Amino acid sequence: MPKIESLTHLGLGRADTGELLPRTLPGEEVEIGADGLPRILVPSADRVSPPCRHFKSCGGCAMQHAADSFVASWKQSIVERALSAHGISARTSGVETSPANSRRRAKLAGRRTKKGALVGFHAKGSDTLIEIPDCKLLSPGIMATLPALQDLTARVASRKGELGLTVTESLGGPDIHIDTDLPLTEALRIDLAAFANQHSIARLVWRDEQIVMINPPHQKFGAARVVPPPGAFLQATKAGEASLLAAVLDIVGKSDRVIDLFAGCGTFSLPLATTAEVHAVEGEKEMLVALDRGWREAVGLKRVTTEARDLFRRPLEPDEFKGWDAVVIDPPRAGAEAQVATLARSGIKTIAMVSCNPVTFARDAKTLVENGYDLNWTRVVDQFRWSPHVECVASFTLS
Repeated sequence: MPKIESLTHLGLGRADTGELLPRTLPGEEVEIGADGLPRILVPSADRVSPPCRHFKSCGGCAMQHAADSFVASWKQSIVERALSAHGISARTSGVETSPANSRRRAKLAGRRTKKGALVGFHAKGSDTLIEIPDCKLLSPGIMATLPALQDLTARVASRKGELGLTVTESLGGPDIHIDTDLPLTEALRIDLAAFANQHSIARLVWRDEQIVMINPPHQKFGAARVVPPPGAFLQATKAGEASLLAAVLDIVGKSDRVIDLFAGCGTFSLPLATTAEVHAVEGEKEMLVALDRGWREAVGLKRVTTEARDLFRRPLEPDEFKGWDAVVIDPPRAGAEAQVATLARSGIKTIAMVSCNPVTFARDAKTLVENGYDLNWTRVVDQFRWSPHVECVASFTLS
């Protein structure tokens, strides 16, 4: 009878037999069914009834069988273990978890059927598409868009293939991006424009071509309103974004001049500009164009400058940080090894690091610590509720 000893960073139970088993928890005793899935014989005290009826079939969530307190502690331990592997210990200042039904962006799939259309998430490790009418993850705004996405799929999709449908909440309404190999004909372009008008879609984009923009799909960053490029990065929940921003503002404090690395469309740059001059650096020029326009149209912000630059191939050098008080750095999952190497020699007194990958975060933290920085604290911000995904923010100061 296998017994679960621990969880992997992907949320799989590691049995004493060496097997990795989904939807199990430490301390549980299980048996393996003929289908290869575990049956729980002795449940953990941390096991709960999944709040969503789609949990067993849908691949959108992995941890609904575990109590919120357990998940929070587990995610905090992932960050702590990643740091410990590099000989670093740090005070953790808690876990902030986004509420249910708060995900403001979703990547769904759509497929035509004999009776109409099916829109939802894939089952885990499968091409099977699962409808999600009672999803506990997506925001009410995204859920309200599902009928429109079904209509869109019925109009556009073939019976043989799927549409990729990314929908984002915005101040102007749903912002929809269609990913497909189907050709865009003139007749289809006209039909798509009619669809967008019928369903009050803010913006509709087909691959890399904008079909129509009825209302600018603004996102609000501090006092500014920004129209991100189609498919641009956006924090998964408003609550998560607010938690990250509050931590960054706390770390930066009263700094007068701040550099924002991997700035995106201004998630941190524009709120920081309420009290500080900001230089925003980002590899995608279109994001910086959106950021700059948002800054110019806002009222009462301090100066924000932008620089399009590949920070992986051409990181800011130590001398380029001269005269600046603090740095905010929010790299993608790969981390920022090259940029952190030069940042560590810059003499910047204050660094706020945001990360969506504990492994690369710990690697980059080690570089800073080895160059005289103190890691004051870390905080886990769990925007991806019920998933194994872990984000954190950390405060560094030069000793």
